[in-house]
Amino acid sequence: MSAQGFGYWLQWQVGLCAVIITGPSIIALKYVKNSKQEPLNSVDLWSTCWKSVDPIWLLFYRAFAFLCLAKMLYDFFAIFPMFTLVFYTQWTFILVTLYFGLGTIISAHGCFVARNELKGKPKSKSQQKAGFFGNLMQIMYLTSAGASMLTDIVFWCLILPFLTSMEFEMTLLIGAMHAVNAGFLIVDTALNRLPFPSLGFVYFVLFGSLYITFQWTIHALGVDWWPYPFLELNTPWAPVCYFGLALVHIPCYWIYTLVVKAKGAFATDQSERPQV
Repeated sequence: MSAQGFGYWLQWQVGLCAVIITGPSIIALKYVKNSKQEPLNSVDLWSTCWKSVDPIWLLFYRAFAFLCLAKMLYDFFAIFPMFTLVFYTQWTFILVTLYFGLGTIISAHGCFVARNELKGKPKSKSQQKAGFFGNLMQIMYLTSAGASMLTDIVFWCLILPFLTSMEFEMTLLIGAMHAVNAGFLIVDTALNRLPFPSLGFVYFVLFGSLYITFQWTIHALGVDWWPYPFLELNTPWAPVCYFGLALVHIPCYWIYTLVVKAKGAFATDQSERPQV
Protein backbone atom coordinates (compact mmCIF):
# COMPACT_ATOMS: atom_id res chain seq x y z
CA MET A 1 0.00 0.00 0.00
CA SER A 2 1.20 3.52 -0.73
CA ALA A 3 2.82 5.46 2.10
CA GLN A 4 0.19 8.17 1.61
CA GLY A 5 -2.56 5.78 2.70
CA PHE A 6 -6.01 5.15 1.28
CA GLY A 7 -6.98 8.74 1.84
CA TYR A 8 -4.57 9.82 -0.88
CA TRP A 9 -6.36 7.69 -3.47
CA LEU A 10 -9.82 8.70 -2.30
CA GLN A 11 -9.31 12.39 -3.09
CA TRP A 12 -11.80 13.79 -5.61
CA GLN A 13 -9.09 14.80 -8.10
CA VAL A 14 -7.75 11.23 -8.25
CA GLY A 15 -11.09 9.92 -9.47
CA LEU A 16 -11.35 12.70 -12.04
CA CYS A 17 -7.83 11.98 -13.29
CA ALA A 18 -8.75 8.31 -13.54
CA VAL A 19 -11.67 9.23 -15.78
CA ILE A 20 -9.39 11.39 -17.94
CA ILE A 21 -7.09 8.38 -18.41
CA THR A 22 -9.56 5.52 -18.75
CA GLY A 23 -12.02 7.37 -20.98
CA PRO A 24 -9.68 7.81 -23.98
CA SER A 25 -8.21 4.34 -23.34
CA ILE A 26 -11.61 2.63 -23.60
CA ILE A 27 -12.45 4.59 -26.75
CA ALA A 28 -9.04 3.72 -28.22
CA LEU A 29 -9.44 0.00 -27.50
CA LYS A 30 -12.91 0.03 -29.05
CA TYR A 31 -11.53 1.82 -32.12
CA VAL A 32 -8.76 -0.76 -32.53
CA LYS A 33 -11.27 -3.60 -32.23
CA ASN A 34 -13.65 -2.13 -34.82
CA SER A 35 -11.07 -0.67 -37.22
CA LYS A 36 -10.87 -2.07 -40.73
CA GLN A 37 -7.47 -1.05 -42.02
CA GLU A 38 -6.16 -2.18 -45.37
CA PRO A 39 -3.76 -5.12 -44.86
CA LEU A 40 -0.10 -4.20 -44.76
CA ASN A 41 2.10 -5.58 -47.54
CA SER A 42 5.36 -7.15 -46.41
CA VAL A 43 7.28 -5.25 -49.10
CA ASP A 44 6.30 -1.96 -47.45
CA LEU A 45 8.27 -2.94 -44.38
CA TRP A 46 11.70 -2.96 -45.97
CA SER A 47 11.56 -1.08 -49.29
CA THR A 48 12.00 2.67 -49.79
CA CYS A 49 9.75 5.32 -51.29
CA TRP A 50 12.53 6.54 -53.59
CA LYS A 51 13.27 4.79 -56.88
CA SER A 52 16.90 5.88 -56.71
CA VAL A 53 17.48 4.53 -53.18
CA ASP A 54 18.14 0.81 -52.92
CA PRO A 55 16.47 -0.87 -49.89
CA ILE A 56 19.90 -2.04 -48.79
CA TRP A 57 20.61 1.54 -47.68
CA LEU A 58 17.53 1.50 -45.47
CA LEU A 59 18.83 -1.75 -43.99
CA PHE A 60 22.24 -0.20 -43.29
CA TYR A 61 20.62 2.88 -41.77
CA ARG A 62 18.33 0.89 -39.49
CA ALA A 63 21.24 -1.24 -38.30
CA PHE A 64 23.32 1.88 -37.62
CA ALA A 65 20.45 3.56 -35.75
CA PHE A 66 19.84 0.44 -33.68
CA LEU A 67 23.48 0.16 -32.64
CA CYS A 68 23.65 3.85 -31.70
CA LEU A 69 20.43 3.75 -29.68
CA ALA A 70 21.36 0.48 -28.00
CA LYS A 71 24.75 1.91 -26.97
CA MET A 72 23.12 5.03 -25.51
CA LEU A 73 20.59 2.88 -23.66
CA TYR A 74 23.41 0.73 -22.29
CA ASP A 75 25.26 3.84 -21.08
CA PHE A 76 22.11 5.09 -19.38
CA PHE A 77 21.57 1.72 -17.70
CA ALA A 78 25.15 1.87 -16.41
CA ILE A 79 24.66 5.32 -14.85
CA PHE A 80 21.03 5.15 -13.68
CA PRO A 81 20.16 1.45 -13.24
CA MET A 82 17.41 2.13 -10.69
CA PHE A 83 15.56 4.79 -12.63
CA THR A 84 15.67 3.59 -16.24
CA LEU A 85 12.04 2.54 -16.47
CA VAL A 86 10.58 5.32 -14.33
CA PHE A 87 10.65 8.01 -17.01
CA TYR A 88 8.48 8.21 -20.13
CA THR A 89 11.66 9.13 -22.02
CA GLN A 90 13.14 5.71 -21.36
CA TRP A 91 9.92 3.97 -22.35
CA THR A 92 9.97 5.84 -25.63
CA PHE A 93 13.69 5.30 -26.15
CA ILE A 94 13.38 1.56 -25.59
CA LEU A 95 10.41 1.41 -27.97
CA VAL A 96 12.32 3.28 -30.71
CA THR A 97 15.35 1.02 -30.17
CA LEU A 98 13.21 -2.10 -30.46
CA TYR A 99 11.62 -0.69 -33.62
CA PHE A 100 15.00 -0.27 -35.27
CA GLY A 101 16.12 -3.69 -34.06
CA LEU A 102 13.06 -5.41 -35.51
CA GLY A 103 13.24 -3.19 -38.60
CA THR A 104 16.83 -4.27 -39.21
CA ILE A 105 15.89 -7.94 -39.10
CA ILE A 106 12.87 -7.48 -41.38
CA SER A 107 14.86 -5.29 -43.81
CA ALA A 108 17.63 -7.90 -43.95
CA HIS A 109 15.12 -10.64 -44.71
CA GLY A 110 13.36 -8.55 -47.35
CA CYS A 111 16.58 -7.60 -49.11
CA PHE A 112 17.73 -11.24 -49.06
CA VAL A 113 14.44 -12.42 -50.57
CA ALA A 114 14.50 -9.66 -53.21
CA ARG A 115 18.04 -10.59 -54.24
CA ASN A 116 16.99 -14.22 -54.68
CA GLU A 117 14.12 -13.17 -56.91
CA LEU A 118 16.47 -11.14 -59.11
CA LYS A 119 18.66 -14.22 -59.50
CA GLY A 120 15.73 -16.14 -60.89
CA LYS A 121 15.18 -18.35 -57.88
CA PRO A 122 11.71 -19.66 -56.95
CA LYS A 123 9.08 -17.00 -56.27
CA SER A 124 9.30 -15.81 -52.68
CA LYS A 125 6.91 -14.36 -50.18
CA SER A 126 8.01 -10.75 -50.64
CA GLN A 127 4.62 -9.72 -52.07
CA GLN A 128 2.57 -11.36 -49.35
CA LYS A 129 0.73 -9.58 -46.59
CA ALA A 130 2.73 -8.74 -43.50
CA GLY A 131 2.56 -11.25 -40.68
CA PHE A 132 2.56 -10.78 -36.93
CA PHE A 133 6.03 -9.26 -36.69
CA GLY A 134 5.42 -7.02 -39.67
CA ASN A 135 2.27 -5.58 -38.13
CA LEU A 136 4.03 -5.32 -34.78
CA MET A 137 6.78 -3.31 -36.47
CA GLN A 138 4.26 -0.87 -37.91
CA ILE A 139 2.53 -0.47 -34.53
CA MET A 140 5.90 0.26 -32.92
CA TYR A 141 6.67 2.76 -35.69
CA LEU A 142 3.36 4.62 -35.31
CA THR A 143 3.57 4.67 -31.52
CA SER A 144 7.21 5.80 -31.55
CA ALA A 145 6.36 8.67 -33.89
CA GLY A 146 3.96 10.32 -31.48
CA ALA A 147 5.84 9.33 -28.32
CA SER A 148 9.17 10.73 -29.54
CA MET A 149 7.48 14.04 -30.39
CA LEU A 150 5.82 14.17 -26.97
CA THR A 151 9.04 13.27 -25.17
CA ASP A 152 11.16 15.89 -26.90
CA ILE A 153 8.58 18.69 -26.86
CA VAL A 154 7.81 18.25 -23.15
CA PHE A 155 11.51 18.04 -22.26
CA TRP A 156 12.81 20.98 -24.31
CA CYS A 157 9.77 23.25 -23.95
CA LEU A 158 8.55 22.48 -20.41
CA ILE A 159 10.93 20.53 -18.19
CA LEU A 160 14.23 22.15 -19.10
CA PRO A 161 13.09 25.81 -19.11
CA PHE A 162 10.57 25.80 -16.26
CA LEU A 163 10.99 22.83 -13.93
CA THR A 164 14.40 23.85 -12.65
CA SER A 165 13.48 22.86 -9.10
CA MET A 166 13.64 19.18 -10.04
CA GLU A 167 16.64 17.14 -8.91
CA PHE A 168 17.96 17.21 -12.42
CA GLU A 169 21.38 17.62 -13.95
CA MET A 170 21.60 18.22 -17.68
CA THR A 171 24.23 16.03 -19.31
CA LEU A 172 25.23 15.32 -22.89
CA LEU A 173 23.71 11.83 -22.66
CA ILE A 174 20.37 13.10 -21.33
CA GLY A 175 20.25 15.83 -23.95
CA ALA A 176 21.06 13.38 -26.73
CA MET A 177 18.40 10.93 -25.57
CA HIS A 178 15.82 13.70 -25.98
CA ALA A 179 16.88 14.42 -29.55
CA VAL A 180 18.23 11.37 -31.38
CA ASN A 181 15.07 9.31 -30.81
CA ALA A 182 13.00 11.64 -32.99
CA GLY A 183 15.96 12.40 -35.26
CA PHE A 184 16.64 8.79 -36.17
CA LEU A 185 12.92 8.14 -36.62
CA ILE A 186 12.41 11.12 -38.94
CA VAL A 187 15.27 10.00 -41.20
CA ASP A 188 13.79 6.51 -41.28
CA THR A 189 10.44 8.06 -42.24
CA ALA A 190 12.13 9.97 -45.06
CA LEU A 191 13.36 6.66 -46.49
CA ASN A 192 10.70 4.05 -45.76
CA ARG A 193 7.34 3.47 -47.41
CA LEU A 194 5.40 2.39 -44.35
CA PRO A 195 1.78 3.63 -44.29
CA PHE A 196 0.98 6.18 -41.60
CA PRO A 197 -2.75 5.73 -40.87
CA SER A 198 -4.75 7.64 -38.28
CA LEU A 199 -5.03 4.39 -36.33
CA GLY A 200 -1.49 5.09 -35.13
CA PHE A 201 -2.82 7.85 -32.88
CA VAL A 202 -4.84 5.24 -31.03
CA TYR A 203 -1.72 3.19 -30.27
CA PHE A 204 0.01 6.38 -29.14
CA VAL A 205 -2.82 7.10 -26.69
CA LEU A 206 -2.74 3.53 -25.35
CA PHE A 207 1.02 3.76 -24.87
CA GLY A 208 0.59 6.90 -22.76
CA SER A 209 -2.23 5.31 -20.76
CA LEU A 210 -0.05 2.28 -20.09
CA TYR A 211 2.70 4.52 -18.74
CA ILE A 212 0.32 6.38 -16.40
CA THR A 213 -1.11 3.05 -15.21
CA PHE A 214 2.43 1.89 -14.47
CA GLN A 215 3.14 5.06 -12.48
CA TRP A 216 -0.05 4.75 -10.45
CA THR A 217 0.65 1.07 -9.78
CA ILE A 218 4.15 1.57 -8.39
CA HIS A 219 2.87 4.48 -6.26
CA ALA A 220 0.07 2.31 -4.90
CA LEU A 221 2.77 -0.22 -3.97
CA GLY A 222 4.74 2.31 -1.94
CA VAL A 223 6.75 4.60 -4.23
CA ASP A 224 6.14 8.23 -3.25
CA TRP A 225 8.36 10.05 -5.77
CA TRP A 226 6.90 11.20 -9.08
CA PRO A 227 9.36 11.44 -12.02
CA TYR A 228 7.40 14.40 -13.37
CA PRO A 229 5.88 16.97 -10.94
CA PHE A 230 2.80 17.41 -13.13
CA LEU A 231 1.82 13.77 -12.44
CA GLU A 232 1.40 14.49 -8.72
CA LEU A 233 -2.17 13.74 -7.63
CA ASN A 234 -2.13 15.50 -4.24
CA THR A 235 -3.16 18.87 -5.69
CA PRO A 236 -6.46 20.31 -6.95
CA TRP A 237 -4.66 21.19 -10.18
CA ALA A 238 -4.01 17.52 -11.00
CA PRO A 239 -7.04 17.14 -13.34
CA VAL A 240 -5.92 20.21 -15.28
CA CYS A 241 -2.42 18.75 -15.71
CA TYR A 242 -3.72 15.34 -16.75
CA PHE A 243 -6.22 16.84 -19.15
CA GLY A 244 -3.45 18.96 -20.65
CA LEU A 245 -1.25 15.90 -21.07
CA ALA A 246 -4.10 14.11 -22.80
CA LEU A 247 -4.68 17.01 -25.18
CA VAL A 248 -1.00 17.44 -26.06
CA HIS A 249 -1.06 14.00 -27.68
CA ILE A 250 -3.06 15.50 -30.55
CA PRO A 251 -0.55 18.15 -31.75
CA CYS A 252 2.37 15.75 -31.19
CA TYR A 253 0.92 13.16 -33.54
CA TRP A 254 -0.23 15.88 -35.94
CA ILE A 255 3.31 17.26 -36.16
CA TYR A 256 4.65 13.89 -37.19
CA THR A 257 1.81 13.51 -39.68
CA LEU A 258 3.03 16.73 -41.31
CA VAL A 259 6.50 15.18 -41.60
CA VAL A 260 5.04 12.16 -43.39
CA LYS A 261 2.94 14.34 -45.69
CA ALA A 262 5.97 16.46 -46.54
CA LYS A 263 7.87 13.32 -47.50
CA GLY A 264 4.94 12.12 -49.57
CA ALA A 265 4.90 15.34 -51.57
CA PHE A 266 8.39 14.55 -52.86
CA ALA A 267 8.11 10.77 -53.24
CA THR A 268 9.35 9.66 -56.64
CA ASP A 269 6.37 7.49 -57.42
CA GLN A 270 2.70 7.96 -56.52
CA SER A 271 2.29 4.28 -55.67
CA GLU A 272 5.19 4.52 -53.23
CA ARG A 273 3.89 7.47 -51.26
CA PRO A 274 2.87 6.78 -47.66
CA GLN A 275 -0.81 6.53 -46.87
CA VAL A 276 -1.73 9.22 -44.32
